[in-house]
Amino acid sequence: MKTQVRFVAALCALGVTCAFVGRLAARAQETAMPQSAASVVKTNVYTSLDPVPRGKEFQVAVVVNIASGYHMNSHKPLDTYLIPTTLTPQLPAGITLVDTIYPAGKNLTFPFSPDKPLNVYTQSVTLRLKLTAGDAAALGDATIPITLRYQACNNSACLPPVKVPVNAAIKVAASDAKAKPVHPEIFAASSAK
Repeated sequence: MKTQVRFVAALCALGVTCAFVGRLAARAQETAMPQSAASVVKTNVYTSLDPVPRGKEFQVAVVVNIASGYHMNSHKPLDTYLIPTTLTPQLPAGITLVDTIYPAGKNLTFPFSPDKPLNVYTQSVTLRLKLTAGDAAALGDATIPITLRYQACNNSACLPPVKVPVNAAIKVAASDAKAKPVHPEIFAASSAK
């Protein structure tokens, strides 16, 4: 009887160990497997004025939060074969693009490129569009569709490049309307860089 009890206890211990090892292996596989490229970043979109008077310059900021362990190429990667991060707006009639502002990336080395740094964005980056609402801009609410294109990589693999749609909502007002600056935490910090 004691032998049977020991045998059953040994099997139970082995079962617990196998289950634990199985869970560890599954977790390791999950963390080693890359996420989908679109899930690696989260975006938030902000405008600098509310409303936007005709004839006035304003800005749209796309704040990109990059998942831990990932990076994406900056707008000016160090090699021509690397895919740059870009913002491409599809402007409604009467709204014109003045400039697109990309911050400088950081030169970092990775295990797959220990001798040659890459110019990348990590953690969070704010990309900005300077725009003008012209006299022909329709009054009222408007949406500016924007495409964020990037390629995300971790320390061992790059995901396919993706185009993620984001939208900026603005309200166009007459040229004599009083514009209120909004989101100074985004635009004051961006202009100070």
